[in-house]
Amino acid sequence: MNPTPAPDAADTDRVPAHVLVVDDDPTNRYVLTTTLRRAGHRVTEAEDGTGALESLRDGGELPEVAIVDVRLPDMTGFEVCEHIKAEPATAAVPVINISASAITVDDRAQGLYRGADAYLVEPVAPAELLATVTATLRYARARRRAELLAERLRLLNRATLALYSATDAQELAAAAAEGAAAILRCEVAAFLSSPQGAPLVAHTWHDEGGAETQVHHLTTVRPADPPCLSARLGGPERRRTVAGRAKAERPPVVLVTPAGAVAGGDDEQLLAQLAQAAALALEALRSYSEEHALALTLQRGFLPESLPETSRADLAVRYLPAGERTEIGGDFYEAIRTPAGLVVAVGDVAGHSLDAAMVMGQVRHALRAYAVEGHPPADVLTRLDHLLTTVEPGASVTLCVILVESGTDTLHIANAGHLPPLLRHPDGTTSYVYDHGPLLGLGLPHPPARQVTAPPGTLVLLVTDGLVERRHVHLQDSLDTLARVAAGISADPERACADLLDRLPPDGSDDVALMAIRLSDPGPG
Repeated sequence: MNPTPAPDAADTDRVPAHVLVVDDDPTNRYVLTTTLRRAGHRVTEAEDGTGALESLRDGGELPEVAIVDVRLPDMTGFEVCEHIKAEPATAAVPVINISASAITVDDRAQGLYRGADAYLVEPVAPAELLATVTATLRYARARRRAELLAERLRLLNRATLALYSATDAQELAAAAAEGAAAILRCEVAAFLSSPQGAPLVAHTWHDEGGAETQVHHLTTVRPADPPCLSARLGGPERRRTVAGRAKAERPPVVLVTPAGAVAGGDDEQLLAQLAQAAALALEALRSYSEEHALALTLQRGFLPESLPETSRADLAVRYLPAGERTEIGGDFYEAIRTPAGLVVAVGDVAGHSLDAAMVMGQVRHALRAYAVEGHPPADVLTRLDHLLTTVEPGASVTLCVILVESGTDTLHIANAGHLPPLLRHPDGTTSYVYDHGPLLGLGLPHPPARQVTAPPGTLVLLVTDGLVERRHVHLQDSLDTLARVAAGISADPERACADLLDRLPPDGSDDVALMAIRLSDPGPG
């Protein structure tokens, strides 16, 4: 991609131009072209309208001005002008009509009405010809500068939106490089440090076997170091470097272009604005990353530090937070020894936010307190429901609580709208316990716990929806898949958890809480 400098506003009207002269009279054409060439202009000649229009359509460089005689052998100069103005590719080319015969006021008015930008009557004094060409160029170039600036501002706006839509530092680096390349129409490299401190460079040229825009990890953010930069753009003296910084203590975002690509003040300002927008977008990513890490630490602090050891059951648990781009959720688990036996639970607070995590912490600690006080599972749900409607109105929670009773093979299962617990029986068959009551937080009564006989060797699985729910898949189909997979996994709780996560990998859009309980011979807890 070769750099295309923008025209500078200073003295552009006096810069020599490419002029098309269309006249069938060799003498007139010689006088016009000689005057123009002596003034430094580059001239292309045509003897008739057909030849002039063909030269404009051949894909070559367009003239900046066309001087067209009104009397041509194949069509009038008015018609040539109309053809030029009707084609989108040539509509911006200014046309000067010239004539020695069509000199009346009506002739001149017709030429202007039909698209001409100026009208000269022959014989034309050289000074008048050159002044008219200069005035026409001044207007055309000013319009072109304005149109180019408007287009680059549009591209800057689009690039800024892409920067603020980036979900990670690599995507942001690529968006910065691509945005600058689109604005300046040249090759660009962008340097930055990710929120985690990893130096990155993105460039818009091809590496061998690679895509056009590539992002590489570096050891340091130093635009002078990477060999790929010198090989592509040349040494530092041949580059233009612009930096943007959100905070003084932060590493800057640096954009590097060929020196010739930045031609004037408009280019400088556009590139500086893009670099600053990239720095601000990166700062927003950094702030989100820091807040997410803090919230995740707080969320983990609400979860149990360890599981109880008991002869009644072997326990294993897995907790996987959602991806870095997702807000934290309210998934939680609990396991505690009580006089009546082992109480285990898995729940999920509705929503994804720091508020959800805070509600999760309150519910889990209250659950633990009610279980230690000796309340049976159904009563625990009733008390938690009352707590939520009183302290956190509007919050809703799904929760499944199981009491593994000491001295018997009985499980007491109380489910408040949560996914059903899955039992993998000693013979390898599986079944769900679908009985459940309403969500917590609605103020509705809860049914008695369901009592289920589960002999030693039974594996009980409690999960949150992040493990099984998939977009466009019916929940029951997902539960059936979980049951089929559970039938073939290890009976050891640790290995069972690993097997389930391996065979049903979460998509990262939601937190996952998974608890596996293998029941042992009944006895004291």
